[in-house]
Amino acid sequence: MEANESRIHELGNELFRSMRRWAPEPWQKMWWHDWGMALSLRRPRVQRQLFRFIDTLPGLRRPEAIRDHLLEYMRPVAGELPEAARLLLNVLPKLPASWIAALIRRGARELAGRFLLGADGETINQHLGALQQQGLVYTIDWLGEAVLTEAEADAYQNEYLRLLPTLARSSRAVSGRDVPAVNVSLKLSALTSRFEPADVPGTMERVCRRLRPILRAAQDAGAFVNVDMEHAAYRDVTLRIFMAVADEAEFRDWPNIGIAIQAYLIESEAELSALLAWVERRGTSIGVRLVKGAYWDYEQAVAAGKGWPSPVFSEKAATDRNFERLTRFLLMNWRMLRPAIASHNVRSIAHTIALREALGIESHEVEFQLLYGMADPLKHALVAMGERVRVYCPVGELLPGIAYLVRRLLENTSNQGFVRAGYLEHRAPEELLKAPMVKENEQKPVQSCEFLNDAPADFSREENRQRMEAALIRLQPVVVDGCGSDPSRWLVSTDPCDFSREVGRVRLATLEDARDAMSRSESMVRIWRETTWKERILCLRRLGADLDVRRWDFAARLVREVGKTWREADAEVGELIDFCRYYADRAEVLSRGVAVDKPGEVNDTFYEARGVTVVIAPWNFPLAILGGMTVAALVTGNPVVMKPAEQAPIIGWELYQALLAAGIPAGVIQYLPGYGEEVGPGLVNHPATAMIAFTGSKEVGLGLNRQAAMALEGRRQVVRVIAEMGGKNAIIVDASADLDASVSGVVASAFGYQGQKCSACSRVIVHRDLYDEFRDRLVAAVAALELGPAEHPGHLFGPVIDVEARDRLLRQIAELRKQHRCLYEGQLGEWATRGSWVPPVVFDEVDPSSWFGQEELFGPVLALMRAEDLSEALNIANGTNYCLTGGCYARSPEALARVRREFRVGNLYLNRGITGALVYRQPFGGFGLSGIGSKAGGPDYLLQFCVPRTVTENTLIHGMVIERESQS
Repeated sequence: MEANESRIHELGNELFRSMRRWAPEPWQKMWWHDWGMALSLRRPRVQRQLFRFIDTLPGLRRPEAIRDHLLEYMRPVAGELPEAARLLLNVLPKLPASWIAALIRRGARELAGRFLLGADGETINQHLGALQQQGLVYTIDWLGEAVLTEAEADAYQNEYLRLLPTLARSSRAVSGRDVPAVNVSLKLSALTSRFEPADVPGTMERVCRRLRPILRAAQDAGAFVNVDMEHAAYRDVTLRIFMAVADEAEFRDWPNIGIAIQAYLIESEAELSALLAWVERRGTSIGVRLVKGAYWDYEQAVAAGKGWPSPVFSEKAATDRNFERLTRFLLMNWRMLRPAIASHNVRSIAHTIALREALGIESHEVEFQLLYGMADPLKHALVAMGERVRVYCPVGELLPGIAYLVRRLLENTSNQGFVRAGYLEHRAPEELLKAPMVKENEQKPVQSCEFLNDAPADFSREENRQRMEAALIRLQPVVVDGCGSDPSRWLVSTDPCDFSREVGRVRLATLEDARDAMSRSESMVRIWRETTWKERILCLRRLGADLDVRRWDFAARLVREVGKTWREADAEVGELIDFCRYYADRAEVLSRGVAVDKPGEVNDTFYEARGVTVVIAPWNFPLAILGGMTVAALVTGNPVVMKPAEQAPIIGWELYQALLAAGIPAGVIQYLPGYGEEVGPGLVNHPATAMIAFTGSKEVGLGLNRQAAMALEGRRQVVRVIAEMGGKNAIIVDASADLDASVSGVVASAFGYQGQKCSACSRVIVHRDLYDEFRDRLVAAVAALELGPAEHPGHLFGPVIDVEARDRLLRQIAELRKQHRCLYEGQLGEWATRGSWVPPVVFDEVDPSSWFGQEELFGPVLALMRAEDLSEALNIANGTNYCLTGGCYARSPEALARVRREFRVGNLYLNRGITGALVYRQPFGGFGLSGIGSKAGGPDYLLQFCVPRTVTENTLIHGMVIERESQS
C-alpha cells in the first residue's frame, strides 16, 4: 500500500499554514537569528568563512588570537559584506582585543545556545521543562564523539550515568502515552578510544564494558536508550554491538532500546530487513529512528579519496525517495520496529502521516523527531495536529560544542537541504511537496581520464576481514635455494612478532655471486634496451594485475615477515600496484619522445636505458620500495640486480617470481639475497654498474654516492645514484590547531607502523598556548594504543623489524632518559619476549639542539618541543639537514600560507598526518640530506633511469625536401 499523493499535499499544506502562524516576529530573538542566517545564505563565501571562524573559536586562548583570526577569515570576503559590517571590520584592529574577544565569545555562546542545551544540570532541566510545557518530549545526546583516550571514554560514560537518575527525578511522564519520560541518545564510538571496525570482537568487548552500565542505569530510571549511527565505516560494528547487547539475557525482554538507520546509505533497506529478522528472533520490539544522515559530504569525500564505491546516494532526491521507502517498511512492521521519523522535510512528514492513515495505524504508534533550535514552527504545527514530537537535544559545554553546531548548520543550509529551501528561501509549498524525482543515471560511476590510485581494502567490511584471515592461515614457510654458490650459507627469516615462527629461508649470495650476477646482467643490456617500450610496459601492467589478484597473499606475507599491521600491509601492496600502473602510463609518454620538424630538417629526442641498475631496498617497505625502484628501471630498459633487505628476503623472492611470471626474462631481473656489507662491493664497484637505486640510511646512501663517483678501470660512464635517506620529520601544532585532529594525526604519524617509516614524525613542535593540553591528551592517546602481534586486526602497534636497530634504539632511549623527562613509555606483555619490540616512548620539553644532533633516530620515539610562536616553530622545524616530510596543524589561513612558504621539506602536509603518500597524488622524496634524485611516484621519476638522445637529419637533398615517413 502506498500513500495517496493528494492526501500528502493536503497534509503538507495544512502544516505550512499552521507553521506560518508560529513563525517568529521581528521583536523576537529567533526572528533575528533567522534573518542573519538568510542573509549569510545569500553570500555563500561569507557563510563559509564565518562557519570556519566559529569552528576555530573554541581553540583560541588569547584575545589577540580571536581578533586576528576573525580578521583573517573575514577580510577576504569584505567586499561581500553589508557596508556597516565593512566599516566595523576596518575599526576592529584599533579596538582592545579583550573587548572584541568578549563580544565574540558572548555571541558564539548565544548562537550555540540556540542549538545546544549547555552542560549545567539546572540549565538542562529548565530547557527540558520548557519543552514539556509546549507539549514536546525530548531525547538527550551528550556531545563527545571525538574520543582519543580511555579517560575521555570513561567521562562520556559517566555523563550518562549522572544524567539518567537526574532526568528521572525531574521529567514528567508523557500524558496518556505509553512511552518513557526519559529518553537519551548515545554514540558507541565514544565509549572507547579504539573503535576499530577491523576488530569486531575487540571493539565489542571494549564498548560493551561501558555500555552495559548505562543500559542498567536506564532500566532503573525507566528510560529509553537510542544508539546513533555515525560514519559508514562504523555501521557494521555498531549494528553488531547493538544486537549482541540487546540479545543478552538481562536486556532481551527490554523494549526501551532503539537504533538509528540512515536513509542516505545505499544499503539501508537491507539493514532494516536484517534488523527485522533479528528482532523477530529476539521476540521483543525495538525503536528505530529513521534519519536522512548527517555525514553526506564526508562519506562522498572519503569514498572518492579511497577509490571505493560511495556508500551514499549521490543525489538528495534519491535519499528522499529512499526515506519514503524505508518509512513504508517501518510502518508495515511497526509492532516490531517502532518508528521514529526524524526529518525537517514537510513532504517526508506528510508522507508518513498519509501512509500511517492508509494503513490504519494509530497516531501514537509513530513519533516525529526534530533538532533542538531548528524548525520550531514545524514542531508546534505537528503538536497542534496531535502528533508526538520528540526534540533531539544535544548537551555539553557551549563553546566546545561549536563543532557540532557548525556541522548542523552546514547540513541544514546546504544547497539541497529542505531547511534552506523551505524555511529560509520560502519556496512555494507545492514545489516543496512534490514527490522526489531521481535521474535514471543516479548511481552510475563518474568516468575519469586521470590516474586512479588502487583502492585500499575496507576492513570495516566482513568479507575483507575474512579474506585477510584466510590468507594468514594458508601462509606457509618458503625455502629458496640456488641463489648463492655456498651450500652452507643460509639466512632464516622469522616473524619479528615471534621468533619461533619461521617465515622462510634463503641461501645467501657471496661477493663472487654478486659479481657473476652483474656480468650476467651486462650481457642482457642490449637485448632489453632494444625490447620495445610496448613489451616492457605490458610486463608492468601484467605485474600490477597479478598483484591485485594476489593482494591478500602478499599482504599476509608482509604481516608475518616484517610485522606490518593489516592496513599497513594492504596499503603497501596497493602502493606497488600503483607504481606498476603509473610508471606504465609514464613510460607510454616517454616512448613517444619529442619530434621537432623544420623545413629541411627533422629532430628527434628519445630516451633509452642507462644500463645495469643495482636496486638496494630497505626492510621497512620491502615490497613497495623494492618493487617501485625495480619496475621503474625495468620499464625504461635497464636490467636489474635486485637486492632485498636481509630482514625480508622472502618478500623479495615472491616479488621476483611475480616479475618472471609477468614476462621479465630471468637474465634481465636477478634476485640477489645477501648481507649488504658482503655483496655490496661486488655490485657498486663493478664496471658494468650504470645506476644505483637505494633507499636506507644517510650513512649508507652517502657512502654509495662516494663509491659510485670513483673512476674505476673499465667503467665507461658516471654512475647515476638515486638515494632516499630518511629524515627527522616534524609536525607543527599552531595556536589555531584543531586539538582533536592534531593529537590523532601525530599519534598516527609517529607510531603507525612503530615509527618505522622514513616519513614518520619524530618531533612535535607545539605553540605555548596549546602545549600543556596537547601534551596531556597526546600521552593518554598513546597509552591507548593496542600493542601486540601484528596478525591481530585490532593491534595498531607491532614490533621493530630489525634486531640490531632495536638494540641500538634501546641504547639511544637510555641516553635520552639522562637528558630529558620521559613522559610515557609503553608497557609490553609477556609475548614481547618472543619478538623484536620497542614500546612507544614520548619525551617532554626537549631541547631541539640536543635531539641527537643531526643523526637519525628510527623507531617509535617522539620528542615534544615548545615554541613561543610560529616563527620559532619554523626555525626549530627547519633546524636539521634533513628535508623529507613535515606537517602543520592550523586553521589560521595566514599561518598555513606562511608554513607553505617557509617549511622546507619535500613533502609538506597541512592538517593531516605526514605519512602515507600516494603515487601520483603525492610524489614522495626530499632534499638536503634526505635524498638524491627526483620524487618516487612523480611525473619525472622515470627520466632518472634514461639517457636522452637527440638525432638530427638533414632532409634537404639536392633542392628536394624529403618528408618524414609516418611512424605507427
